[in-house]
Amino acid sequence: MKILAFAGSNSEVSINKKLVTFAASFFPNDEIEILDLNAYEMPIYKHEREQQTGIPELAKNFAGKIDGADLILMSLAEHNSAYSTAFKNVFDWVSRIKERKHFGEKPMFLMATAPGNGGGKNVLEVFVKRAPFSGAEVLTTFSLPNFKEKFEEGNGITDDEKRSEFMEKLETVKERFA
Repeated sequence: MKILAFAGSNSEVSINKKLVTFAASFFPNDEIEILDLNAYEMPIYKHEREQQTGIPELAKNFAGKIDGADLILMSLAEHNSAYSTAFKNVFDWVSRIKERKHFGEKPMFLMATAPGNGGGKNVLEVFVKRAPFSGAEVLTTFSLPNFKEKFEEGNGITDDEKRSEFMEKLETVKERFA
C-alpha cells in the first residue's frame, strides 16, 4: 500500500509533522512518503494570478502525490482556529485543477496536535465539515492536546489514555485495508 503523510504546517519544527511521522511508523511494510509543505510553497492564490500564469506545477505535483496514494495521513496545524496559511494555499491551488476533488476521493486518517488543551480540535472540525466536498474520506480523527507533555521524540505518545485512543483509531484505519 502507498501512504502519503504530511503536516498542514510549514514550521521547520512542526509538532504536527512529528505526530504524522509517528503515525506513519506503524505501517512498516508499506511504501510511505512524508511530504514537507515547504517543498510546495507557491504564490498566494488569487484569481488574476491564475488567469495570468496558470496553475503552478507544484500544485499539480502535490495533486499527483495524492493521486498515487492509497491512504493519506494528515496532521493539521491550527492557526487561529483554522488551517495554517501554508496548508490553505496548497489546498486553494489544488482546488483549481480541473475535474478533480482536492483529495482525490482518498481515505484519510486526520490528526491534529497543539501545545495547548485544545489539541487542534477546531481545525479538525473545520476540515471534517469540508472533507466531503473536497474528496477526502475521513476514516477517523485524532487530537493530541498538550503536545510537549504528551509526546516524546523516539517514544511517541507518552500519555497512556491518549496512546490507547490513538492505537484504537489506528486499528480502525488498518482494518479498512485488511
